[in-house]
Amino acid sequence: MSKILKSLMIALALLSLCGASTAQSQQTLTGTWTASVNDTSNKIQLNLALRSERGNHQSGQSFEYSELQGLSSEQAHGSGAVKFSLVREAGRIDCEGSFQNGKGSGTFIFTGNQTFIANMKTRGFDFEKHTGINHPEDPEERLFVATTVNVTTALADDLLASGFSSLNVDDLFKAAIFNVDGQFIREMKASGFSLGMEDLVKARIFKVDPSFVAKAAEMGFANESFDSLVKMQIFKVTPEFVAEMKTEGLNNLSVEDVVKLRIFKIDRDFVRQSKADGVPLEVERLVQRRIHGDRE
Repeated sequence: MSKILKSLMIALALLSLCGASTAQSQQTLTGTWTASVNDTSNKIQLNLALRSERGNHQSGQSFEYSELQGLSSEQAHGSGAVKFSLVREAGRIDCEGSFQNGKGSGTFIFTGNQTFIANMKTRGFDFEKHTGINHPEDPEERLFVATTVNVTTALADDLLASGFSSLNVDDLFKAAIFNVDGQFIREMKASGFSLGMEDLVKARIFKVDPSFVAKAAEMGFANESFDSLVKMQIFKVTPEFVAEMKTEGLNNLSVEDVVKLRIFKIDRDFVRQSKADGVPLEVERLVQRRIHGDRE
């Protein structure tokens, strides 16, 4: 066999392997969808159930009708067959089925965008590598999740520009789901908090933002730790509540004090009655009275 023929055969073999690899990486995933309209918000709730060899992946969220190409509010409220698509940078989800008076169901096909994987890899995010944290093992399934929550290269660039040095793919999912972007990070830094991704997610969940930081300072809790602010939000410590306590004579309260008052449901009326009964105006004594009643 000549060297030229051998070279041609090797080249053809490599092309065949590359073609097989491409075909495998371009595989489509299938699943089912259900939907219901929300007349209050003029949005539609779309639930997707992805079928795979490793089990089912469930996801659901509200979408603007403009995000679903081919589906209108009139179609969702009416009756009949529909075809629509959710098209995002990581891939596209093509749905078909039917609606009946605001309720819909059907099947979908997901096709991932391999260019997205390549673009993310140049930014240091390897969607083909499983980190074993909170996203699926299969790269195509990770693309599916990235599509549903709208992970983008713009988000990756934004987070990297904000000074993060050790972000991973899992962080991108968290940032997309909880709306953590560069602007929020900069605002929190300006408020005195340089937070990692976990705390930024916690900040979004419990609504600890620059507005609440300023509000806490007005209540007398300036320069508190981030965890203290989270506690205040969890137990609904408001300016009105703190003002009521101060009016009743409870001054110089710490975060732990106001949190205890909230936990044990000690309000203005309880404080007034306790004072009338001769209970010392101290947080711990008020708590003991709440626990033990009139015996304290």
